[in-house]
Amino acid sequence: MLLKWSEGRNGLGEIAAANLHTSISIPREMNGPGVGTNPDEMLLGAAATCYLITLAALLENSKIEVLDLSMQAEGFVDVTNGVFTYEKIVHRPSMRVQNCSERELKRIYRLAEKAEQTCMISKALKGNVQIECYVQILQA
Repeated sequence: MLLKWSEGRNGLGEIAAANLHTSISIPREMNGPGVGTNPDEMLLGAAATCYLITLAALLENSKIEVLDLSMQAEGFVDVTNGVFTYEKIVHRPSMRVQNCSERELKRIYRLAEKAEQTCMISKALKGNVQIECYVQILQA
Protein backbone atom coordinates (compact mmCIF):
# COMPACT_ATOMS: atom_id res chain seq x y z
CA MET A 1 0.00 0.00 0.00
CA LEU A 2 1.33 3.42 -0.94
CA LEU A 3 0.18 6.68 0.60
CA LYS A 4 1.07 10.25 -0.39
CA TRP A 5 0.27 13.49 1.41
CA SER A 6 0.73 17.16 0.53
CA GLU A 7 0.76 20.15 2.84
CA GLY A 8 -0.32 20.14 6.48
CA ARG A 9 -3.43 19.10 8.37
CA ASN A 10 -5.85 20.26 5.69
CA GLY A 11 -3.85 18.94 2.79
CA LEU A 12 -4.84 16.21 0.39
CA GLY A 13 -3.46 12.77 -0.15
CA GLU A 14 -3.81 9.58 -2.10
CA ILE A 15 -3.98 5.96 -1.12
CA ALA A 16 -3.14 3.21 -3.58
CA ALA A 17 -3.30 -0.55 -3.11
CA ALA A 18 -3.72 -3.43 -5.52
CA ASN A 19 -7.47 -2.83 -5.95
CA LEU A 20 -7.94 0.62 -4.45
CA HIS A 21 -6.89 4.06 -5.56
CA THR A 22 -8.55 7.17 -4.15
CA SER A 23 -8.03 10.62 -2.67
CA ILE A 24 -7.87 11.06 1.10
CA SER A 25 -8.31 13.98 3.46
CA ILE A 26 -9.72 14.91 6.83
CA PRO A 27 -13.55 14.84 6.72
CA ARG A 28 -15.61 18.03 6.78
CA GLU A 29 -17.08 16.99 10.16
CA MET A 30 -13.57 17.41 11.57
CA ASN A 31 -13.05 20.76 9.83
CA GLY A 32 -11.08 19.23 6.98
CA PRO A 33 -11.52 19.59 3.22
CA GLY A 34 -13.68 16.45 2.92
CA VAL A 35 -12.11 15.31 -0.36
CA GLY A 36 -12.15 11.60 -1.15
CA THR A 37 -12.33 9.13 1.69
CA ASN A 38 -10.89 9.33 5.19
CA PRO A 39 -9.73 7.00 7.95
CA ASP A 40 -13.18 6.91 9.59
CA GLU A 41 -14.86 5.75 6.37
CA MET A 42 -12.09 3.28 5.67
CA LEU A 43 -12.33 1.74 9.16
CA LEU A 44 -16.10 1.43 8.85
CA GLY A 45 -15.73 0.07 5.31
CA ALA A 46 -13.16 -2.50 6.43
CA ALA A 47 -15.35 -3.67 9.31
CA ALA A 48 -18.51 -3.79 7.17
CA THR A 49 -17.00 -5.57 4.18
CA CYS A 50 -15.19 -8.10 6.35
CA TYR A 51 -18.41 -8.84 8.24
CA LEU A 52 -20.50 -9.14 5.06
CA ILE A 53 -18.01 -11.42 3.30
CA THR A 54 -17.69 -13.59 6.42
CA LEU A 55 -21.48 -13.84 6.73
CA ALA A 56 -21.85 -14.76 3.05
CA ALA A 57 -19.23 -17.50 3.42
CA LEU A 58 -20.86 -18.92 6.57
CA LEU A 59 -24.29 -18.97 4.88
CA GLU A 60 -22.86 -20.68 1.80
CA ASN A 61 -20.96 -23.27 3.87
CA SER A 62 -24.20 -23.99 5.74
CA LYS A 63 -26.03 -24.56 2.44
CA ILE A 64 -28.46 -21.71 3.14
CA GLU A 65 -29.72 -20.27 -0.14
CA VAL A 66 -29.72 -16.48 0.06
CA LEU A 67 -31.55 -14.70 -2.75
CA ASP A 68 -30.30 -11.24 -1.80
CA LEU A 69 -27.80 -10.02 0.79
CA SER A 70 -27.06 -6.37 1.55
CA MET A 71 -26.04 -4.32 4.53
CA GLN A 72 -25.96 -0.85 6.00
CA ALA A 73 -23.28 0.09 8.50
CA GLU A 74 -22.89 3.11 10.72
CA GLY A 75 -19.98 4.33 12.81
CA PHE A 76 -20.30 6.39 15.99
CA VAL A 77 -17.55 8.75 17.10
CA ASP A 78 -17.37 10.54 20.45
CA VAL A 79 -15.74 13.95 20.74
CA THR A 80 -14.72 14.88 24.26
CA ASN A 81 -12.42 17.84 24.89
CA GLY A 82 -11.47 17.90 21.21
CA VAL A 83 -10.41 14.24 21.23
CA PHE A 84 -12.12 11.99 18.66
CA THR A 85 -12.75 8.39 19.70
CA TYR A 86 -14.33 5.74 17.47
CA GLU A 87 -16.79 4.15 19.89
CA LYS A 88 -19.21 1.89 18.06
CA ILE A 89 -20.05 0.26 14.73
CA VAL A 90 -23.55 -0.98 13.97
CA HIS A 91 -24.05 -3.56 11.20
CA ARG A 92 -27.54 -3.96 9.74
CA PRO A 93 -27.45 -6.91 7.33
CA SER A 94 -30.60 -7.67 5.40
CA MET A 95 -31.20 -10.86 3.47
CA ARG A 96 -33.96 -12.44 1.47
CA VAL A 97 -34.19 -16.22 1.67
CA GLN A 98 -36.55 -18.92 0.43
CA ASN A 99 -39.23 -19.85 2.95
CA CYS A 100 -37.36 -21.17 5.97
CA SER A 101 -38.48 -23.10 8.99
CA GLU A 102 -38.22 -21.56 12.44
CA ARG A 103 -35.17 -23.77 13.05
CA GLU A 104 -33.44 -22.50 9.89
CA LEU A 105 -34.20 -18.88 10.82
CA LYS A 106 -32.59 -19.40 14.24
CA ARG A 107 -29.57 -20.89 12.47
CA ILE A 108 -29.25 -17.82 10.24
CA TYR A 109 -29.31 -15.53 13.29
CA ARG A 110 -26.60 -17.66 14.93
CA LEU A 111 -24.49 -17.45 11.76
CA ALA A 112 -24.92 -13.66 11.69
CA GLU A 113 -23.61 -13.50 15.26
CA LYS A 114 -20.77 -15.90 14.45
CA ALA A 115 -19.76 -13.75 11.46
CA GLU A 116 -19.23 -10.78 13.79
CA GLN A 117 -17.20 -12.90 16.21
CA THR A 118 -14.98 -14.46 13.54
CA CYS A 119 -14.46 -11.54 11.15
CA MET A 120 -10.77 -10.58 11.15
CA ILE A 121 -11.47 -6.83 11.43
CA SER A 122 -14.03 -7.29 14.22
CA LYS A 123 -11.48 -9.32 16.15
CA ALA A 124 -8.85 -6.60 15.63
CA LEU A 125 -11.24 -3.94 16.99
CA LYS A 126 -12.43 -6.03 19.95
CA GLY A 127 -11.92 -4.25 23.26
CA ASN A 128 -11.61 -0.86 21.55
CA VAL A 129 -14.73 -0.44 19.42
CA GLN A 130 -18.13 -1.89 20.31
CA ILE A 131 -19.78 -3.74 17.42
CA GLU A 132 -23.51 -4.39 17.28
CA CYS A 133 -25.46 -6.33 14.67
CA TYR A 134 -29.16 -6.17 13.84
CA VAL A 135 -30.22 -8.75 11.26
CA GLN A 136 -33.30 -8.50 9.06
CA ILE A 137 -34.49 -11.66 7.31
CA LEU A 138 -37.16 -11.45 4.62
CA GLN A 139 -38.73 -14.63 3.28
CA ALA A 140 -39.60 -15.04 -0.40
